[in-house]
Amino acid sequence: MTALTLSTSSAATVRADAVVVGVAKGPKGLVVAPGAEAVDKAFGGKLAAVLETLGASGAEGEVTKLPAADGLKAPVVLAVGLGEAPAKGDGYGSEALRRAAGSAARALTGSKKAGFALPVEDAEAAAAVSEGALLGAYTFTAYRSNGNGKGAKKNDAKSAPLGEAAILGTKPRDKEFKAAAERAQALAAEINRARDLINTPSNGLDPKSFAAEAQAAAKEFGLKVEVLDEKALKKGGYGGLMGVGQGSEAPPRLVRIAHTHAKATKTLALVGKGITYDSGGISLKPAGHNETMKCDMSGAAAVFAAVVAAAKLGLEVNVTGWLALAENMPSGSATRPGDVLTMYSGKTVEVLNTDAEGRLVLADALTRASEESPDAIVDVATLTGAMVLALGHRHFGIMANDDAFRTSIHEIAEEVGEQSWPMPMPAHLRKGMDSPVADIANMGERMGGGLVAGLFLKEFVGEGIPWAHLDIAGPAFHEGAPWGYTPKGGTGSAVRTLVRLAERTAAGDLG
Repeated sequence: MTALTLSTSSAATVRADAVVVGVAKGPKGLVVAPGAEAVDKAFGGKLAAVLETLGASGAEGEVTKLPAADGLKAPVVLAVGLGEAPAKGDGYGSEALRRAAGSAARALTGSKKAGFALPVEDAEAAAAVSEGALLGAYTFTAYRSNGNGKGAKKNDAKSAPLGEAAILGTKPRDKEFKAAAERAQALAAEINRARDLINTPSNGLDPKSFAAEAQAAAKEFGLKVEVLDEKALKKGGYGGLMGVGQGSEAPPRLVRIAHTHAKATKTLALVGKGITYDSGGISLKPAGHNETMKCDMSGAAAVFAAVVAAAKLGLEVNVTGWLALAENMPSGSATRPGDVLTMYSGKTVEVLNTDAEGRLVLADALTRASEESPDAIVDVATLTGAMVLALGHRHFGIMANDDAFRTSIHEIAEEVGEQSWPMPMPAHLRKGMDSPVADIANMGERMGGGLVAGLFLKEFVGEGIPWAHLDIAGPAFHEGAPWGYTPKGGTGSAVRTLVRLAERTAAGDLG
């Protein structure tokens, strides 16, 4: 990953391949953001005018490169747009800084070092710039050929991610700044871990190999891990996981991975949907809907990454991750529409659509997680296309059995820069899942399908446990051009929300 350093150097004196400055849309035209004063001085106070001549407007994520003026050590100045300039006396928001730093880091692919002279008047701002730079520099090259058919190549100089991001104008010895940088590094590393897993094709990541990744991380970071294979799942009565996974030659797994702290008084259970490939099963997806289904394990990747991050940060809270891993394939042994599964809870489910499989594996994991009586449960899943229709590709939906808890999750997500929206759980939609042969069907009314899925999951949460469901189907996998710190492919959606929730819980503010 890109190296991160805090530096007291100014934009004029930093020795780097480029210096990054911020510009914004002011009431009378382009304005130069704080942090770039030395660069502006080198341009005779006319940096804004020069950039406007080059077409810069200050729009969010806009990048303009120009040769450095005399007096600057770096040979290139990169101006990145921050959007609308704040009112006098206000600072730039964390998310604006995060996105600007990400855009700049992407534009500096192939550079060894860049100095970021963005507004960092406090540790919070420095953290945002650090996160944005580290996330924006992300690349996934594990499957790039070296040209002779002998495997992946190392990045050449021109395509290598930015080597080092130096955050200028900071206080390297200040406890708050140091803590902010260390947190940004740990968080970005784990988000990028999730991205790597999501981007790995399904022939490189199945339930067994995903479980092995968790075991390796557990050994490295001192986590507790338990893996239930297909024999243990069958013996234990995990009908949801076995029912979904029985059509594949790659059998399912349930992974429990936990960070514990001696001083912890609270426990969070995180449950992730881990369908390493989703063909739809017998209810086969049509062409055009299955090419990116390697990403259907994004929820499990987010949960896995969040648990490791909690361990790296030494949070005084117990965080247990449950990875419900299966591959959903059609075959002679696959579950058929109309089959009835007996879940781990003992509840029976009529499977009306085998492409509504995520809720089946999550149901078993939710029941198992509830047995440990955690203080709260949060599940994360690329669960429904209906949620994408409702909220688009940048927001995830939040449902919960407790309004206050749902509000807390929404506030946390907004705080860390993850776009989300609270969704209702209308009781009348439950009737649509009534089954004539089982306790419940895995499908209900078509309209409001994302809400129906949430109501299904609620049936498997232990009595009295606050629970929230994050449907990340929209933002988990980005198929368009990169923007801000969001790359093409896996995004690591929900990791930041889960980590902040763990931090708040450790501080005694579960919500």
